[in-house]
Amino acid sequence: MLTPDRAITHEKIFGSSIVPASTTRTPFAALWASQASSNLADGLLQAAAPLLVASLTRDPLVVAGMTVVQFLPWLIATLPAGALADRVDRRRILTAGNWLRAAGFALLAVTLANGWHHVGLLYAAVFLAGCAETMVDNAALTIPPRLVPRGRLERANGRLFATQSVINTFVGPPTGAALFALAASAAFFTGAAAFALAGLAALLLPALRPTSEEQGRRRSTPTSITHEIRSGWIHFWRHDLLRRVAFISASINFFSSATGGLLVLLITGDYQVPMSRYGLFIGVPAAGAIIGSLLAEHVVPRVGGGPITWLAALVPAASYAVLGLGGSTPLALTGMFCAAVASSLNQIVVSTLRQATVPDELLGRVTAAYRLIVLGVVPLGALAGGLLGRGLGVRATFLAAAVGLGLAALLFASRVTTRALREAEQSAVAERIPTLV
Repeated sequence: MLTPDRAITHEKIFGSSIVPASTTRTPFAALWASQASSNLADGLLQAAAPLLVASLTRDPLVVAGMTVVQFLPWLIATLPAGALADRVDRRRILTAGNWLRAAGFALLAVTLANGWHHVGLLYAAVFLAGCAETMVDNAALTIPPRLVPRGRLERANGRLFATQSVINTFVGPPTGAALFALAASAAFFTGAAAFALAGLAALLLPALRPTSEEQGRRRSTPTSITHEIRSGWIHFWRHDLLRRVAFISASINFFSSATGGLLVLLITGDYQVPMSRYGLFIGVPAAGAIIGSLLAEHVVPRVGGGPITWLAALVPAASYAVLGLGGSTPLALTGMFCAAVASSLNQIVVSTLRQATVPDELLGRVTAAYRLIVLGVVPLGALAGGLLGRGLGVRATFLAAAVGLGLAALLFASRVTTRALREAEQSAVAERIPTLV
């Protein structure tokens, strides 16, 4: 953890575009409001989109195509989105991206209101929104270090992630389902309005242009977008600590998606939990994620990022083992709650590490490279879980996930220590200070 003096130095090295500490509250509030409104729209559509496709077709392949369309942009647009975040004003990316999503879903709502129902229109809107989301989410993750000093990053990231968990889980989906029950177009009109408000809130942010040093370098030696993407990827790949935490997070996501689709079969089958109570297995982990995000600013400095990284993998692994071996609903819920807390704390550690160690002019591209690995495994994990569930059975799949995630922790987390995390931050600060002379 940086001392107050070092934190002030770290704040200054990003250039004149950073907001002074005394004025960080209003800019961060604008970012917070923009993300909250965007998350509300995501939550609304998280319920409305599947309901719409299910009302249009019962073909399992067409329904499953929603997942492909939703995640395809993360595989094809993430790296260009990262390069964009390092080339233009990030405030404009948030504004334009949210307004693009608003326009897409507003057009979809208009077609639905006029009785034109076709799954291809939903696919197009979801794909368009996914492309915009890669730009918005990638840029949003690079903004906090430009608005708050290093000593407040855990708190800032914790609030953003907690807000996302609350709205995406407890507010958006129930509201989206209720609006869809009234009229299919109502849910999409409301989602479009929420995206539009997110774009307006982003306008309240200060200018977040590339640093003057980076702009000068581009004027003297122009580079292509391909070269910029490659330089961001190389920086990420050569950063041993970032690469390791990315592989840990990717492992967590892989096994989470492998077991997530089978959870309903396990709980309503072997555990004999009625469908009316299945919501507990969604709400309880969501509550754990929220609590972990809110506690991060207090827990991370005391426990250290190293142990949290281990816990983020080992606690979910233990949870999978409990689910696969046991039959007690309270024990299963306890394991899932603890796993969500650990994973949420790890999110804060990783985001803060990336924001504190990567130069601002590379942060967008490095964040994109990180997210390509972490999110790119989600559809692969879902496919692997389905194949294992069909071949080995549901319980055996959870046990396989427990073993696999435990091995991943041993393989990738062995050199992720609190000392290594602290030294990486201090080394990054020391490397940037000479550029001020």
